[in-house]
Amino acid sequence: MKTIKLAEALLRRKELQEKVDRLRKIDMKDAFETRTGRGPVSDGFNEMIAEVSKISFQQFTACFDWHAKQLREVDAVIQQANWTTELEVNDDVMGDFVDPYVK
Repeated sequence: MKTIKLAEALLRRKELQEKVDRLRKIDMKDAFETRTGRGPVSDGFNEMIAEVSKISFQQFTACFDWHAKQLREVDAVIQQANWTTELEVNDDVMGDFVDPYVK
């Protein structure tokens, strides 16, 4: 376990949310690249086109799942702080607006 300031947790949450959002937007076609090559005509083809994986689906899923889990965990810690932390404020902060021009 590590102790961090609430401000650090909020920054980490933002960072993780951005990463999860980027990963969520990845189209599977972006995970492949097209490569071309020439082979001898005697082999029955003149040109070959192949789609080659840049990253395995398992790697992508593991990366997404890890970041999503860290995001959920930091969210839970922040929520607990929201419900258990008390702040001292001026009385007016939680009051309703009173129009000084209405008598």
